[in-house]
Order: sequence, then structure tokens, then C-alpha cells
Amino acid sequence: MAERKVNFNPGPATLPVPVLETLSKHTIEYKDCGMSVLEISHRSPEFTEILDAAQKRMHEVFSVPDTHQVLFMGGGASTQFAMVAMNLLQGGTADYVNTGTWSKKAIAEAKRYGTVHLAGDTSADNFNHLPDKLEFSADPRYVHFTSNNTIFGTQFHDFPDVGAAPLICDMSSDILSHRWDVSRFALIYAGAQKNLGPAGVTVVIIRKDLLERCADDVPTMLSYKTFVEKNSLYNTPPVGPIYTVKLVLDWIADQGGLEAVEQNNAKKADMVYGAIDAHPDYYRGAVVNKDHRSTMNVTFRLPTEELEKKFIAEGAAQGLHGMKGHRSVGGVRTSIYNAMPLQGVERLVAFMDKFRQAN
Repeated sequence: MAERKVNFNPGPATLPVPVLETLSKHTIEYKDCGMSVLEISHRSPEFTEILDAAQKRMHEVFSVPDTHQVLFMGGGASTQFAMVAMNLLQGGTADYVNTGTWSKKAIAEAKRYGTVHLAGDTSADNFNHLPDKLEFSADPRYVHFTSNNTIFGTQFHDFPDVGAAPLICDMSSDILSHRWDVSRFALIYAGAQKNLGPAGVTVVIIRKDLLERCADDVPTMLSYKTFVEKNSLYNTPPVGPIYTVKLVLDWIADQGGLEAVEQNNAKKADMVYGAIDAHPDYYRGAVVNKDHRSTMNVTFRLPTEELEKKFIAEGAAQGLHGMKGHRSVGGVRTSIYNAMPLQGVERLVAFMDKFRQAN
């Protein structure tokens, strides 16, 4: 293979090379079974072993307590926007924190099934920071957050106390990037294509007692009860992506677990933000409160849109790909998820310095 490009895309994102090497081998034949891992039956002993190992690894790596079950679903996080409300809202009131595009989409789905109370909302400032304070309703069915906002580059580094209300979080873009107390959450969901694997599988971590709150009149394939009762095997699950998630979890364990991954992510983020803050007259961070900056998606602007276009084009010519900001906000965005190697960030920072001097 030619020299690998540095993939700063927000998703599908870069995967660890050791994972790709193992996946490449097992795409031809999985463990001498005479078939590809993409061909084996989801009822086969080979896949039973994969599924069990993936669930066990998630419990180990993310410290998921026995009170919670790990599920694998299709449909991405966008399907979860509706599933959460369809299962749990039931005409009541739920609290949502509106911090960006994905929060807005989750809110739109929830409004189909009940009342949405905005506990926090930064839309007036085009989501360039997180809410200064949160105000919850008296007795919400649940409280919903998006932990990291890929488009605007903000991230919750801690969560408030929501009392007895079930806490639900879309962690699609920062799951397994650092240690959190999973027991605080009633439900966590995450599309895999940022930190967990390829597009095509969504990881859901659900507290088992939450099922008592779930509606019974939900379509079978949109019911959390179905996936828990059938252990994600009611229909054919995405076998290949689940196997890749298992390999990524193994890779995280091999790095030294979440503590080592968190340290590496902090180092990478500090390097990029350091390059931005060293020249604030040239590179301007899009997030106005530095405490709200994401360690996963670094968003910034240059003095003019013409310079931004040139920066993105010249970076791509030098192997730094996927740096264009989301079409809704423009600018530059570099996504530095778990598998982004330190060398990739070093190349980015060196390019930023040279580009500034030359332009």
C-alpha cells in the first residue's frame, strides 16, 4: 500500500492499522473455518464467540456494570433519536440539551411522542459554547445529552446530577475516548464509525431496569425489549462491523485501556489547540469557551474563507485529508479520534506552521 493518508474525516474515521491487518486476513478466511468473517452465519458458533467476546470486552474496557447490557443494532444514532422517545416518552415530558445539529434532530424526533423541555439551549450563539447552566423540568421521563458535537467542536467533560431521572446520552463521537462512570447512565448509544469501528453498527448500553419503563406497543424492531430478550439476535445483526468493534476494543485494551487512550487523546488535542492559540491573529478557535473544547473534533477558522479553502486543498495534497468544516458552519475541522496516530497530529501541526508563514 502507498503511504497512508492522514484521515481527519469526522466519520467514517481512521481505524487502527493492527485492526485493519487482522480484518484483512479474516475477510478472506476466519479462523480456518473455510469462510470469510463476512460470510459466517449469525447463528454459527463462530459468531456466537465473536458476539460474546465483543460484549465482554465492552464491559471490561468501559467498566460497564452487570446492571447494564451491551447491545448491537443497525440504523445508526439517527434511529436511536426516535427509538429513545418511542420507547420511553409515551406522551410525557423529557428534558433535552440542545447543543448542535444532532441534538436538534433528536429533539425533532422526540416531539413526535411527547413534550420536549429544553434544559439548555445554545442555538442563539450558533452552538459555539455549551450552556452556562441547565434547568430541568419537575419530573422528566428522562434527560438527554449529546456528549460531543462533531460539527461545532464542543464537548461535555462532565455531566450534572439529574437526580432520579434516567440519564441518556448520544456518545457517538467520543465514546471510549476517556473514562466515565457508566453506572450514572440509563442508556448510552453510539454509532460505531468514530471510535468503535466501521459504519453499520450502533452500540447501545442499556440499564436493564429501564425496560420496565419501555412501552409495549412499539414495533418489534424498534423495541429495546426485543434486543435485550434476543441478545441482539432477533434478526441478522451486522456481523462484520460487530467483529470490527471487537477488534477495536482489543486494540484499546492493548494500548493500556481507557487511561492510556485518554492520555494520548489529551496530548493530541493539546498539540492542535496549542498551534491555534499560539497565533490567535491567524488561527481562531470556533469554540469561545476553552473549557468546552472537544478533544475529538477541533474546529477553527482562518482570516478569510479563501485562505481556508487553500489550507484544506494544500493539506490534502500533502496527505492530510478530511479537514473541511461541515457545510453548515464552514471553516476547518480536524477529527482526532482514538485511532488517529500521534504522527498524524505532528504532521498537521507542522503544516499549520508552514502554511501560516507562507500565507
